[in-house]
Amino acid sequence: MGSAFEFIILAGPDVGESLLDVCVEEVKRIEYLLTEFSNTSQTAKINQASGKEAVEVDEETFQLIKRSLDISRLTQGAFDITAGVLKKLYNFKGGSFKMPDKSKIEQSLMKVGFQMITLTASNQVQLLSSGMHIGFGGIGKGYAADKVKKLLVHNGVTSGVINASGDLTAWGRRLDGNPWKVAIADPNDKSKNIAWIPLEDASVATSGDYEQFFMHQGKRYSHTIDPKTGRPVLGIKSVTIVSPSAELSDALATAVFTMGVEVGLHFVSQLPQTHVLIIDENNKVFTSKHIKLNLES
Repeated sequence: MGSAFEFIILAGPDVGESLLDVCVEEVKRIEYLLTEFSNTSQTAKINQASGKEAVEVDEETFQLIKRSLDISRLTQGAFDITAGVLKKLYNFKGGSFKMPDKSKIEQSLMKVGFQMITLTASNQVQLLSSGMHIGFGGIGKGYAADKVKKLLVHNGVTSGVINASGDLTAWGRRLDGNPWKVAIADPNDKSKNIAWIPLEDASVATSGDYEQFFMHQGKRYSHTIDPKTGRPVLGIKSVTIVSPSAELSDALATAVFTMGVEVGLHFVSQLPQTHVLIIDENNKVFTSKHIKLNLES
């Protein structure tokens, strides 16, 4: 998945070692199932048939796509698994950035839209427009973290943390009886933290432009692309979501990043057991009402 995974579990040494192997194998399984960078994955088969015919997929893949579309409708398109085609227009690494022509953005937008994904009762998925493709970069790491946690809980692990490069889920408590603590990184210096959140039976995901952003005509552009406009998002450096599942937190962090501060705060305030912390381009911190935040070092 292009990410480092960290597994922390409280278990005896013999059992713990074998369970860690189970964690690794589960992530590999999900990678093989969903990756865009293989001709044999289910994602690849769906993309190869775009604009042609429907493709039958496993129940697991079908349900993940179905939930992704539910989140797209909930966020009014701010989260969209078809938006990856837009990223190909931009170079976020190195100093050779160039804003693409308006015509190229418009052409790519014709291949973007969760409404152009059709699902049937027989686990078939069809992309209605030729050249469309889906990708799970905005939800896949969270999904993997949830799946690994489910496996561990099934095997009797009562406490642990699954961390997929910052998209993580935690349950139970630390060995000393205290809640797990999740640090919120400083968007201007990833080696520093601005706060931490106590976490127990909850999940956290952060969407930030720490490493992938560019300056253009005095403005800071994020690597997150707005699926509606085809342009990089302005005004936000970081969004952290706390919710019951890593999958949901992962997707909502991307969505709120696209929505902006005011709309994002209003949106999250309407969701049960869901909280947000936003850092804007001026380093101002905004939070939803009931988030538990510790600003001490």
